[in-house]
Amino acid sequence: MSETYELKAEARERVGKGSAREVRRNGKVPAVIYGDKQPPLAIALSYKDIFYKIHGGGFMTTVTTIDVDGKKIQVLPKDYQLDPVRDFPMHVDFLRVGKNTAVNVEVPVHFVNEDKSPGLKRGGVLNVVRHEVEFHCPANAIPEFITIDLTGADIGDSIHISAVKLPAGVKPVITDRDFTIATIAGSAAMKPEAEAAEEAPEAEGAQE
Repeated sequence: MSETYELKAEARERVGKGSAREVRRNGKVPAVIYGDKQPPLAIALSYKDIFYKIHGGGFMTTVTTIDVDGKKIQVLPKDYQLDPVRDFPMHVDFLRVGKNTAVNVEVPVHFVNEDKSPGLKRGGVLNVVRHEVEFHCPANAIPEFITIDLTGADIGDSIHISAVKLPAGVKPVITDRDFTIATIAGSAAMKPEAEAAEEAPEAEGAQE
């Protein structure tokens, strides 16, 4: 799980497009905290803090504490909007995180031990089918990433979700099939080696 952090915020009395534009003019980002059977809470956050958190990675999988005028609320970012031209944060939605809150979240896939894969050593190519996998898990126990060990993976092998060791309480959202995360495929770079192997017996026969 990613390391949690805290953000300072101010409560907003007014909502709507006009209010949001005013917040942005003041160098802040409008946001809303909702969920946990409580009314939505409109807030304004530091533009600098949100910009670096969004673009720093792990933003959508990290539980955050927001200090709203002294009241601390645990949340998980659920959505955000960026300016389509300049990538400036325009708005953020946060979900309140309670003791029993469970969420669906996209978790990145990391691959290790590529140097221990016979298929990759022989010139094969790692074909990543899913760079992220959606999981249902406790909001306070979201894995930062899942790890795929490529040790022993050969040409033609497929790595399925069933081969991945998942933390307790973490389950894939797709449950009706053992879906593929990656495969080891052959490549054009392997052809000369394969042809050489096929021609070797013919050459030996010619010598006899």
